[in-house]
Amino acid sequence: MAKKMSLAQRVNVLRAIVMGANDGIISVAGIVIGVAAATNNTYAILISGLSGVLAGMISMCMGEYVSVSTQKDSQRRAQLDEQRRLKEDFDGEYRFVKQKYLDQDIAPALAEEATQELMSNDPLNVAVQERYGFNPRDLTSPYAAAIASFISFPLGSILPMVAVTTAPATVRIGVTMVGVLLALVLTGYCGAVLGNNPRWGKAILRNVAAGLLTMGVTFVIGQLFRG
Repeated sequence: MAKKMSLAQRVNVLRAIVMGANDGIISVAGIVIGVAAATNNTYAILISGLSGVLAGMISMCMGEYVSVSTQKDSQRRAQLDEQRRLKEDFDGEYRFVKQKYLDQDIAPALAEEATQELMSNDPLNVAVQERYGFNPRDLTSPYAAAIASFISFPLGSILPMVAVTTAPATVRIGVTMVGVLLALVLTGYCGAVLGNNPRWGKAILRNVAAGLLTMGVTFVIGQLFRG
């Protein structure tokens, strides 16, 4: 039976999904708006957009895999280091964990009781969590993050692709920009929820600003090369 993901692992996969979709929206919107600003040829816009989707899928997938793998390797190394510390100086690690609880204003008697119980049952995981700040049971799978990004990037790119290729040539850029900004509000909101930040605050503003900047720059470049 496959091991069930913890809440933290599921949140990390959801983060990869939201970020992948967000990058798909911004990246492909920037490409198609830049090309649409340079030409009215729908075929050229479509091909450039599809090329961006394929390149982005691979880039996001490999980027997530490398990033999460590097983080996981560092966490594994921390576990090995802590395992060595426990073997060489268990009492020192015991005192370290107890002091961490005392620093949180826990009563000395209660801190002693908690340390004794936790270090008796699962000393490695407890010591790693207190020393390094992560739960060894919640290591994110690089494969799950990579697959999530690989799927979500093209899903995010659907909106700018459909908008720019189906809207009339005279309004296609404006329609695409409006659709993209609405989508970025949604992904910004989802990112704020996952990050436990204010729903209608800086997360959405940053997302929308990034989208506007990307589309503005590519639009100007496209205009410079317009035939």
